Amino acid sequence: MVKMDFEQARNRMVEHQIIARGISDPLVIKAMRKVPRHLFVDEGLRSRAYDDYPLPISYGQTISQPYIVALMTEALNLKGNEKFLEIGTGSGYQSAVLAEIVDTVYSVERIPGLAKKSREILDSLGYHNVIIKVGDGTYGWKDKAPFDGILVTAAAPSIPEPLLEQLKDGGRLIIPVGDVFSQDLILVVREGNRFKKSSYGGVRFVKLIGAFGWKEE
Repeated sequence: MVKMDFEQARNRMVEHQIIARGISDPLVIKAMRKVPRHLFVDEGLRSRAYDDYPLPISYGQTISQPYIVALMTEALNLKGNEKFLEIGTGSGYQSAVLAEIVDTVYSVERIPGLAKKSREILDSLGYHNVIIKVGDGTYGWKDKAPFDGILVTAAAPSIPEPLLEQLKDGGRLIIPVGDVFSQDLILVVREGNRFKKSSYGGVRFVKLIGAFGWKEE
C-alpha cells in the first residue's frame, strides 16, 4: 500500500466503523482520522490495520478494535487540557489517540519490550506528551496523581483500588471488568468519595496482570 491508500483506509474506517456506529465527539473523530494505526502494527498486518477487529502485537498482547478505542475515548468526555493516566501502553495506538486530545498522557506498561517499541513509534510521530514507565499498572502512578481521566486497556477481575484513589474529583475512569472470557466496559465517575458506575456493554480484552489484577501464570 502507498501512503494515500492508508489515508483513504483510515477515513473509511472513521466513516463506517466510528461515525456510523454512533461516535460523535469531534475531538475523538479528529484524532481517529489523524493517528496512523498502520504504523502501530507489525508490517505484515498493515493491510488489515483499518479493519474492524483487534490485531495481535508482540508478547501475546493485542491492539484494540478501532471502534472500541473510539468508544472508550469518547466515554471519558475529554475537553483537551487533561492530565491523563493510561494503564497498558501496548502498541501505543490508544496513547497516540489520547495524546491528540489531552495535555499529557502518563502511560504504564508492564512489558519492557512493548514499552520500548511503543516509545520509538510515538517519538517518530512526535507524541512527546506521552510519558511511559515500566511497572505494575494496577498501582497507577501515584507520584503524578490525581488524574482527570484514567483508561485501562486490559481486563481486571475488579477495579483496582489505587486507580480509584488517584482519580480526581469529577474525573472519569473506564475499564473492562469481568472474568477471563468476557467483561463489561465500566465507566466510573468520581463524585467526592462516591464512585458512580455505568456499563458500556460487553467486551473482551487481554488480562490485566498485577497486584490488583490477575496473577501472572
